[in-house]
Amino acid sequence: MAYLALLQEYRQIPVVTRAYTTACVLTTAAVQLEFITPFQLYFNPDLIIKRYQVWRLLTNFLFFGPLGFSFLFNMVFLYRYCRMLEEGSFRGRTADFLLMFIFGGFLMTLFGIFASLFFLGQAFTIMLVYVWSRRNPFVRMNFFGLLNFRAPFLPWVLMGFSLLLGNSVIVDLLGIVVGHVYYFLEDVFPNQPGGVKLLVTPSFLLQDYPRRQERLQMLESGATYYMLEEL
Repeated sequence: MAYLALLQEYRQIPVVTRAYTTACVLTTAAVQLEFITPFQLYFNPDLIIKRYQVWRLLTNFLFFGPLGFSFLFNMVFLYRYCRMLEEGSFRGRTADFLLMFIFGGFLMTLFGIFASLFFLGQAFTIMLVYVWSRRNPFVRMNFFGLLNFRAPFLPWVLMGFSLLLGNSVIVDLLGIVVGHVYYFLEDVFPNQPGGVKLLVTPSFLLQDYPRRQERLQMLESGATYYMLEEL
């Protein structure tokens, strides 16, 4: 019965969040069990171009390091804010959510070419946190019972925490920059005088996730989505 309840709970996770977090956990498990190594996963433009190892474009977003505090910390934030975005501002807009994934991954990959970054999963998580925080500016946060602040400060608090742990802040800054670019193009610029919507969801995504069905899901799931979230 416990297994069935757990399976039912797993199936209730939104599809994009479920797919991405599951892929991250399975990738880490495969490395821990020595089925694969991080050297087969990291971002390497030369191997991608010259040896056609195109899977590295994806796998560098799936590996967050070996099991430990850092991995669990990243997984909690990835799952938490990816799900809140998908169930919140992207509710009934799965195709648009996928577009954000593609757009963010593309910009980070371009930057990774010039900055010699090997794994971009943490930057991707920070991007999700940034977009959520800007769309929920009045939510009060509490960080480990030490700091109280509003949601827009969360990405910067996480970057400071990463710095305290002795990590490079370049990856965190990359996530913040890409998140801000997406937020500006999607939420700010179209609402300016003379502004237009530049991020248009391509037809091949809309064919997989028809807007008509998405609107029906919104109506069936309820009229309003409320959230007061404490970290």
